[in-house]
Amino acid sequence: MNESGTTTGKVKASSNLYTALLALACGAVAGTAGFVAYKCWFIYGTLLKIVENVR
Repeated sequence: MNESGTTTGKVKASSNLYTALLALACGAVAGTAGFVAYKCWFIYGTLLKIVENVR
C-alpha cells in the first residue's frame, strides 16, 4: 500500500477458475475423509482406536 491507502501494481485474478479448482480439491479431500471415517466407524466401530492383534 502507498500513502494514499491504495495498492500499487496489477495483482488481480483474471477469473475465478483457480477459486473453483481450489473448491473442488477441498471438496474431494473432505469427501474422502468423510468416506474413510464412515468405513472405519462401521468396520471397526470406532474412529480413533488403533486396532490391536489383527490376524
